[in-house]
Amino acid sequence: MTITPPRADLGTHEVSNQPAPRTARDLWAGDLPLRSAVQRAGGRAADLARAGAAYGSDEMLRAAEEARRDKPRLMLFARSGHRLDEVRFNDGYHQVMKTASALGYAGAAWDGAPGGHVTHAAHVYMLNQVEPGCCCPLTMTYAAVPALNADPKLAALWQPKLTSGVYDPATRPVAEKSGATLGMAMTEKQGGSDVRANTTRALRDGDAYRLRGHKWFCSAPMSDGFLTLAQAEGGLTCFLVPRWLEGERNGIRLQRLKDKLGNVANASSEIEYDDALAYPLGEEGDGVRTIIEMVHHTRLDTAMAPAGLMRAALAEAAWWVSGRAAFQRRLIDQPLMRSVLADLALDWEASVSLGFFMAAAFDRDDAESRALARIGVALAKYLGNKRCIPVIGEAMEVLGGMGYIEETPMPMLYREAPLNGIWEGSGNVICLDILRTLAREPLAGQVLAATLDAVRGRDSRYDAALEAHRARWPALPPEAEARWFTESLATLLGAATLFEGAPEAVAGGYVTSRLSGERGSLPGAVAGLDTEAILKRLTGDTGS
Repeated sequence: MTITPPRADLGTHEVSNQPAPRTARDLWAGDLPLRSAVQRAGGRAADLARAGAAYGSDEMLRAAEEARRDKPRLMLFARSGHRLDEVRFNDGYHQVMKTASALGYAGAAWDGAPGGHVTHAAHVYMLNQVEPGCCCPLTMTYAAVPALNADPKLAALWQPKLTSGVYDPATRPVAEKSGATLGMAMTEKQGGSDVRANTTRALRDGDAYRLRGHKWFCSAPMSDGFLTLAQAEGGLTCFLVPRWLEGERNGIRLQRLKDKLGNVANASSEIEYDDALAYPLGEEGDGVRTIIEMVHHTRLDTAMAPAGLMRAALAEAAWWVSGRAAFQRRLIDQPLMRSVLADLALDWEASVSLGFFMAAAFDRDDAESRALARIGVALAKYLGNKRCIPVIGEAMEVLGGMGYIEETPMPMLYREAPLNGIWEGSGNVICLDILRTLAREPLAGQVLAATLDAVRGRDSRYDAALEAHRARWPALPPEAEARWFTESLATLLGAATLFEGAPEAVAGGYVTSRLSGERGSLPGAVAGLDTEAILKRLTGDTGS
C-alpha cells in the first residue's frame, strides 16, 4: 500500500481579520454610564469597583461557563432508596454563588450604609452580564428580607443568615448555618398570575401549619426556605417553609426540573408539599399583601437585569466590529454600522438611567419616594424588557454567523432576553398593575407627574410628547390601551431621567428617536444621532 505523505501547509487556516475572543474585563471601570448613574444615585463606588473586577475576571467567566455547561441534576433518591429530593450543581455554580454573596449581592441593601439598593442594583446589572442563572436565588434572597419583617421572631432567625455574605449550601437547618438563601414558590397550574386561585391547603399544627399542594414553578429548590402562599381557614396566607428540619428533611418533594429555554444554571422545578411544616408570615388572609413586599423588590432586579444583558450584548458587538474589517474598512468605521449600534445603545442607556433612578427611590424612606418606586419600577421593568429582545437580536446580527455560534455569549444572552419580562409579572400583568396603582394610590400619579414636569423646558420635543400623552389620556385609559399608555409613559420617564444625568448626545438622541417620531420602526432607521459621542460611551473611549 502506498501512503501519500501529508501536503505542506497551504496557509488555508491562517487566521486574520478575526477578533480574539474577549477575556477578562472590568465590568465597573469599563462602563461609564454605570459609574455615572451609580454616582448620581448615591451608590458605593469603592465596593462596586471591587465587584466589577471580580465579576469580570477570567476565573469567574470560566466558573459561569461551567455552571451552564454542566446543568443542575435532579437526585430524587439515594442509592439506598431513601428520598433525597435534592439538586446537584457543578462547582462553577457554587463558585459564582460564593463570590457574589461575599461581594454583597444579597446583603448590601440591608447593612444600614447609604446607597444600599443602588449598590445592589449595580450587582444585578454586572452579574447578569456573566451568569444570569445565579442571579435568581441571590435576588430572591435579597428580596425576602423585608417580607420577613411581618414576623419579628422569624426575622430574627432568618434575616442575619440571608444578609451574612456567606454562601453555605450544606443540608442543615438554618439555625446551624452561617449563611442562607430564601426562595419563592407561588405559581400553580390552574392560576398562574392569579395567585388567589391557588389550591394549596394549610392545616394548623400547633403554632405552625402543614401544607399540602403542588407548585408549578419553584426556582432554586435547594434554597434553605421558601416564601409561599396557601389557603388557610382565614384565606390566602403567606408562609415560610424551611427546607431542612432538625434531623430530617421537610415534606418538600421535588417532582421534576423544568427544561427551560435559558437560565440553565439555575434549577427551576415543580414541587409537592407533603405535609410540609410551615410558619405563618403575617395574618391569615393577608398572604398577597405580605408577599408583595418580596415581589416589589424582585421587580427592581427584573428592571435592572435587561440593562445588564443589553450591555453584555452591545459590548460584544462593539468588540467585534472594532476588530473586524469588510470592504477595506473596519466595521465600526462604516456609517451604517455606527448608526445601528448608536441607536441600540440608546435603549441600553435609558434602561441604565431609569433603573438606577428607581433604585435610588428604594433607598429613600419618605412617602413620595415609596410611591414613586411602586409605579416607577413597574414602568422600568416593562420598557427595559420589551427593548431587551430586539436589542440583543440586532447585536447578534452584528457578529453575522459568528453571533449564532455557542462559543460566543450571544446565544446565551438571546435566550435570557425574554425571561425578566415574564418573571414577576408578564407584560399584560405589569400594565394592568400600573393602572391599578394609579387608580388606588393618587400619590403615585402625583409624584410621577412631578418627575416628568421637572425637566420641562429642556427639549421642546419632549414637552410636545408629554403634552400629547396627557391630551391622549387625560384620565386612565381603557384596558385595551394599557400597553400603549404604559409604553408612552415609560418612554417619557426614561427620557426625563436621561436629562438629569446623560450627555446631550444621549438624552437628545433618545428624544429624537423615541419621542419625536423621527425614525423608522427598526433599529438604525433614525437620522441625526451623534454617533461619535454615543459610541464612545459604549466602547469606553471617553478620552479620560
